[in-house]
Amino acid sequence: MRNFTPEEHYINARKMALKEYSKNASLGQSGYLPSLEGILKNTEIISEINIGIKEVPLKKIIGTYTYLRSRSFAKNFMPILNPNTEFQKKWVALCTAHLDEGIRDPIKVYEYLNWYYVVEGNKRVSILKYFDVYSIYADVTRLIPKYDETNHEIKLYYEFLNFNKITGIQSIYFSKLGSFDKLLRILENFNPSEIKFEENKYRYFEKYIYMNFRRLYLNLGGGKLPITTADAFLEYCNIYGLPIEVTDEELTHRIRSIIQILKSVSSIDEEIKTTPYINEQNIISTLTSLVNIKKTLKVAFIYAKDPESSGWTYAHELGRKYVQEVLKDHITTEYFANIPLDDTSYDAIRKVAEKDFDVIFTTSPIFLNSTVKCAIEFQNIKFFNCSEFKPYSNVGNYFGRTYEPRFLSGLIAGALTKTNKIGYVATSPAPEVVSSINAFTQGVRLINPFAKILVSWTNEWYSKVKNEDADDKLIELGADIIANITIDEDHPITKEYGVYSMLTSINDKKPDKYLAAPIWRWGIFYEKILNSILNGSIKTISDLFNNTNRLVNFWWGIDSGVLDIYYSKDNIPLETQKLVEHMKRMVISNIYHPFTGPIYDKDGNLRIEPDEIATLDQILNMDWFVEGVEII
Repeated sequence: MRNFTPEEHYINARKMALKEYSKNASLGQSGYLPSLEGILKNTEIISEINIGIKEVPLKKIIGTYTYLRSRSFAKNFMPILNPNTEFQKKWVALCTAHLDEGIRDPIKVYEYLNWYYVVEGNKRVSILKYFDVYSIYADVTRLIPKYDETNHEIKLYYEFLNFNKITGIQSIYFSKLGSFDKLLRILENFNPSEIKFEENKYRYFEKYIYMNFRRLYLNLGGGKLPITTADAFLEYCNIYGLPIEVTDEELTHRIRSIIQILKSVSSIDEEIKTTPYINEQNIISTLTSLVNIKKTLKVAFIYAKDPESSGWTYAHELGRKYVQEVLKDHITTEYFANIPLDDTSYDAIRKVAEKDFDVIFTTSPIFLNSTVKCAIEFQNIKFFNCSEFKPYSNVGNYFGRTYEPRFLSGLIAGALTKTNKIGYVATSPAPEVVSSINAFTQGVRLINPFAKILVSWTNEWYSKVKNEDADDKLIELGADIIANITIDEDHPITKEYGVYSMLTSINDKKPDKYLAAPIWRWGIFYEKILNSILNGSIKTISDLFNNTNRLVNFWWGIDSGVLDIYYSKDNIPLETQKLVEHMKRMVISNIYHPFTGPIYDKDGNLRIEPDEIATLDQILNMDWFVEGVEII
């Protein structure tokens, strides 16, 4: 393009503008640049902060400040005004300057929600975008809107502001809440020895690690995916960790694998199977379909603990024994226990994969990323991970709607508490944990609206010592009933169901009576999944798309028999038992839902409207606590 005259460049740029304008107009959209004046018309700005001269990626500059200036450009920032105008002469003069010596003077912009709107320098931006320049220096004034709990973009922006304040990084932006905090946690232990005197570790990370990833990712076509580069980078880190001491060749290979996974997921709809398939060809629960099948599946189960010391593992072991008995000669199973709950789990799972198994079930959410990583390498093996809904095209997910039995156990706690202080020991604020706490609280307050639920975090997936420390803290605060208190492994109910923590009454500062607990029947999952593989309905994990371009993840509840509630008939009054059974039937029949509005959060904000029911997406991404929850 440098062989063109500046006048010819303008004509070419205007053709690009007219094409962009027509495309947007045909979709019923404005073909001009957006103006910040219009965007802020009904927005309360609480602060204006000049953050000085910054290098701004040109792709982040998307509009002008004033409405009148916006009418000179199409939506791609190309000039739309006719030739032989004063505007054209100025554009051509600046184009000449850029070709001769480059545009050096910084422009002036407003930054709003991490997008930039030009106050001075629109033509400079237009010319640099035309020549596909990466960035320009700008004097930036940041406009900060009033925080709005109901606005995803504003909540995300406030997370960015905190991230930016700590790191000084401008080039990274995510599309999902919580991602900035995840990256900060990853960077906590990042301390490169090669750091230069003039740089801190965050600047080093951005310059030598993130930008290198970005370069390779975009070269491989990642920019065509409907996610940000930062989203893809975080997914890479979840699976492989920070790309430190990795050659460009190996990094390119890994990024290519990540892109394939992200591409397949982003191009499909997501389907959550809340009930088992009935009369469908791809999942068959009866044994009649296996009569003529000669093959045998070799199936591995990956456990974080051994069955003798962990109720969670023991419950899965009951499921393994069940499916081995039901499918008899059609499968052989083996389990591998005490797999590390850290990054080294990949090495352990990989060693299992090398033993020529056909199917591998990894039975903890902690193993998800290591499972995805192994599935990339061993594409002939069908991997399934026991975790809440997160779509991957190479790993199937299965879990249960734990909030349902939690709700029922909340009814019992609300009926039996005398202090109106009920404790809840929880691992960490993941959505599945949050929804369970909220459902438990809904059950408690349905019976006793004066009760408070005190939540104590252990911040570990399973630690008996930390669980007991949390129990002690809640007892000291006056809780007379505690949910998720650790029980002895040799308790009869543990041996029957694999229960490792229960709703327990407290007397004289120690557990008194075991009252209730959610129970799992994992064998039902394993039977249906393995059946479908044996009868050919699932040949690869991609067959879970069910020939409908919808990725299926299994998220069954009490109605499927996968989940239920145990409660002590000796320690719970008969009338309370009747209430629990009645509400259980209502949940199974879909007559009542634990998250039926109106529901307010603990700060008094209305989250679910009256008579409305929380959507599956709201439950699976729940990051707020209902009224009555107190975090200690």
